[in-house]
This record gives sequence, C-alpha cells and structure tokens, in this order.
Amino acid sequence: MSATVSFKVPTPHGPRTVTLSYARVGSGEPLLLLHGIGHHRQAWDPVVHLLAAERDVIAVDLPGFGASPALPDGLRHDLPTMNAALAALCEALEIERPHVAGNSLGGLLALELGREKLVRSVTALSPAGFWSQAERRYAFGVLQAMRAIARRTPQPLVERLSRTAAGRTVLTSTIYARPGRRSPEAVVAETLALAQATGFEETLRAGIEVLFTDDVPGIPVTVAWGTQDRLLVRRQGIRAKQIIPRARLVRLPGCGHVPMNDDPALVARVILDGSR
Repeated sequence: MSATVSFKVPTPHGPRTVTLSYARVGSGEPLLLLHGIGHHRQAWDPVVHLLAAERDVIAVDLPGFGASPALPDGLRHDLPTMNAALAALCEALEIERPHVAGNSLGGLLALELGREKLVRSVTALSPAGFWSQAERRYAFGVLQAMRAIARRTPQPLVERLSRTAAGRTVLTSTIYARPGRRSPEAVVAETLALAQATGFEETLRAGIEVLFTDDVPGIPVTVAWGTQDRLLVRRQGIRAKQIIPRARLVRLPGCGHVPMNDDPALVARVILDGSR
C-alpha cells in the first residue's frame, strides 16, 4: 500500500515542508529503494517481493516524480538538498541508517548517502556521476528525447503499443534489454510517469556539473552494471571501481539500464548480498 509522509527540510530561508509518496512492505533490516530520473518507485516492483522476504523495504517516489510533488520554492533538486530530504524522510519514518539501493539517479543518491555516513550499505545499479562529459551529454540527450516522446504520444496510442512485445520495445528498449518482459500496465504507467514528472527538467539541470569523485569508506558498497546498458555505458563501472576501490563491482549479464525487470532474481540477490 502506498502512503505519504511530510517533513521539514532546512533552507537558507527557513524550513520548508517536503511531501513524499512511498510504499513499505516486508520485515528485517530497513532497505530504502531509490529510482532513476523520470521513473517512479514502481520500477522496483519486479524485485520488491523478493527483497521483502528478508528486508523492511521502503520504495520512495523522489521529489517531482511518481506521486511525489516537486520540491517547494527555496529548495533545489540538487544533491545536497536530496541528501537532506532523504535523511529527513528516514527520521520521519523512524528508520535509523537503512541499507540503500538505487538505480541511475537513485544510485548516485545512494552513494551520496553512503559518503555522508547516513546508511549502512549502498548498492548502486548503473549509478549516474561516473560519466565523461561526452557520455553525460549523450545520456541527457537520450533522456530529453524520451521525455519529449512520452509527452507527445497520446495515451490511447501508448496503451495500444503496450499490448504487444514489439510496441513495448518501441516505448522502453532504451532502458530495458528485455522490454517484452515488461507488463503492458507497467509500460503505460511509466510512460505517463515520465511525461508528467514535474521535477524532470530541474533535476536534469542540477546534474550537468555532477561528477562522483569521492571514496565511500567504512561501509559495504556494491556497484552493479548491466552488460546491455545503452544509456550509461558499462565502462563507467570501471571508473566507479577506481574511485571507490573497496567496492564490489558486479556484472549483470543481459541486463539494461534498469535491470530490475530484466533479471529480478539476479538483482534481488545482488542487493541482498550487498546489504548483509
């Protein structure tokens, strides 16, 4: 079941109220799940039931994505603000230093939380921030094109395309290596989520200068990369390993940029092993 929680985040102009939508299921040590830009927490649905057998799983819609409104005036969609908002979320939910797993933007945010010692472990699936400038420009161009297509395509056409494997490939092959496996309902929902994401432009703008350059000492870190990632190419995983030398670098054979749907069992195992 989804729920919302509101909490205060400090700003130079005084505290502002942030509201986030989330779903919580399972039992065990807490595990926070963070999705990528333009996506929503349902990106994790293929693995949630596998994780919930061993973890108290909290999947969150980031500000301006899914069912979460954009940040209020006075707060930027940048890394320091997101760190503060996610730390305040954990406090509001009475979660002390959860494990965290993130994909793409969510992977970058997970590593930032790890760098700030706010979490017990980090699993980053194709995290942003390890790109060259050319790779970043390419990825941002693809994301902007995906957003434009999602906004221009009438919903009845999205629904019609989603009913066939070929249509799902047209809509989602940029992020999934096996788009035919995605359910029609999920494809429609995530296409609408991308089209309607109020935080998309500002989050993308905040990412232009982002490079992750710090080690994350003192906690377990796993960086996993799909061998078929077409958005953030897998050589970025080698850079991540150079920057975080004690990280476990895992290949996800046959998986795309959003691997949770391409191989749920493998991704769940990587997350559980990384959050012991």
